[in-house]
Order: sequence, then C-alpha cells, then structure tokens
Amino acid sequence: MFRAPLRTFATSARQSLKIGLIPADGIGKEVIPAAKEAIVALGSDIPKPQFIDLAAGWETFTRTGVALPEETVQVLKNECDCALFGSVSSPSRKVIGYSSPIVALRKELDLYANIRPVLSVAPKAGEKPAVDLIVVRENTECLYVKQEQQTDGVNGKEARATRLITEYASKRIGQMAFELAAARPRKQLTIIHKSNVLSITDGLFRETVRGVPAATGKYGDVTIAEQLVDSAVYRLFREPEIFDVMVAPNLYGDILSDAAAALVGSLGLIPSINAGDNFVMGEPVHGSAPDIEGKGIANPIASIRSAALMLRHLGYTKGADRLDTAVDQVVREGRYLTPDLKGTSTTREVLDAVLGKL
Repeated sequence: MFRAPLRTFATSARQSLKIGLIPADGIGKEVIPAAKEAIVALGSDIPKPQFIDLAAGWETFTRTGVALPEETVQVLKNECDCALFGSVSSPSRKVIGYSSPIVALRKELDLYANIRPVLSVAPKAGEKPAVDLIVVRENTECLYVKQEQQTDGVNGKEARATRLITEYASKRIGQMAFELAAARPRKQLTIIHKSNVLSITDGLFRETVRGVPAATGKYGDVTIAEQLVDSAVYRLFREPEIFDVMVAPNLYGDILSDAAAALVGSLGLIPSINAGDNFVMGEPVHGSAPDIEGKGIANPIASIRSAALMLRHLGYTKGADRLDTAVDQVVREGRYLTPDLKGTSTTREVLDAVLGKL
C-alpha cells in the first residue's frame, strides 16, 4: 500500500526525540497516551523518545482562564522536536477570552499546512485501496483568522467575518501540495476553490497555486486539475478514485477532509499533521467526542496513524511504516474494532492488538 512521502527534516546525529504531548480535551486524553505507547514500542527504529506533557484546551481555559498557556508555546518552540495534539472541546457559543488553542498553535509555530491522507484499507494485503487521496489544507488564513464583528443594522443585528487569502500563503501551500503530488504515482493535483463566486479571494488562491510550477521551475510532470468546492464534495462521494492530491483554502479543506473520512468508515481512522518548515505536530482528525469520553471505547487508530505521519515527516520511515502496517493488519482482520467501526472492542484492546503486530 502506497504511503505518501512528506517533506523531511534533517535527522542525523539525533540521539533522542523530544515529543510534546498535548492531549487537551475529551478523548484526546485517551488516544494520545495510546499513540505514546505505540511510539515507545518502536524501539531502536527511532531515536529514544522523551515525552513532555503540556497543557492546552477548553478544560485548561476553564481552570486557568487561558486556553493556550505561554509555557506550552515556549516549550514547543525551544525544547521539542515535534508534538502530538489530541482534541479540543471548543464551545459553539462565544465565550469572552476564549480562542481555539489548536488554531493558535498553528499560527504560533507557523504550521501552515494541514496534511490529511485518506486511505482505505484494502480487503487483502497488496490490493489497491478503494480510496487513496490526500487533502492539503492551508492552515493559517481564510475565515480562520477569526476577524468577526457584530453590529446593529436597520433590520436587526448584522454579523461580518473577514476572509484573508494572501499570495504568500497560497504559494507555499501550493508548493507543499505539488511536492506531495510529484512524489505519488499518479502525480495529479486538484485545486479546490469557488472563484466563480469569490473571484478575488478564491481567484487569488487558484491563480497562485496554478503558478507554482512556473515560479519554481519544478513539477512539470504533475497534472493540474480544478474543482469548484461544491462539485468536489459531490464527486468525492460519487467517484473518490478521481482524486489524488487536493489543495484547498482553510475552510474548504476542513470540510472536505472530514467528508472524505466517511468514505473509509470513520473519523477515528483519519490522521493528520500540521506541518511547517521547521516543526511538525500530529493531530487525529476526530474531535473530542464528549459522548464517549471516559468510556474507554475511543478509537486510538487515528492518533497512532498521526504519530506515524509525524515520524515519516521527520524522516523515520521504518518506524512509521511499522505503525501503519500494524494498524492495517488490525483493521483488515476486523477482530478488534471500536464501536465507531461497528466493533465492540475497547481502546485498550485495539491498542494491544496494534502493539502485538509491531
């Protein structure tokens, strides 16, 4: 089964691997420890891991008044080689003083790319998976700059949000997407936009990404396609096999990657990394799942796969491949699956099954 190679950092002479652990809220406190155990089980295939426990999230905010403590940011910047983030229970209502810590971390660490592979497990080892695509989501702009205001209008309250798209951010996320596409067998990149309506903002994103090959003198072997975001969602469900690498502004990428997860059975299977030029942070795509928090049935697979993605990005391909192969074997066998995959196993049972395959 093909695993997407990612941009890697230099790994020579590294005797240890310092990993920040931010379980945050909900089932993050259950799945991040599972990923930690899986990393430890890799033994000599990676430098000796050292884990640093860090705080962030809604629960941290309710306890301290700060969702992302400055100490967490500084430790990540100055002491850690990489990190794993769990999940956040952000309220749906406005809470004065609160802002999503994961959004803030992406900006603080300049993790401009959210890379989310969506890969189904083939019925038999060696067979082609039904779904094999990557959503590359710009991570710092769009509506997620969180510049909103509410005013009183003639007919009642009015709310506005500023959407920011820059040439700088669009070019670097485009280059990341082209690198991924160029390394895959199909070498195809689909630009997702809505420039038929948002001709200025989405138009700039589309034109900038399309211009990456000319600007860099690279990626001439990558085929470029385009899809309007609404059409892309429709075709994603009807014919997912047409997509290879998809690159999108922040909001579209968020929606598309969650939608794509439905094609492979569960958000509990989908990993991601938040990547920049100097740091990488793994993050399972699922949320905090408060309905199952504390029940011991959270699916640990997305966090384990996120750890594998993180390690691969750092250049530890052997360890990453071991984790991915072990997870594939467990899912393919179907003996130990959590309820989100129509199984009856606990988090611990699934983790033990994966550890047993390493």
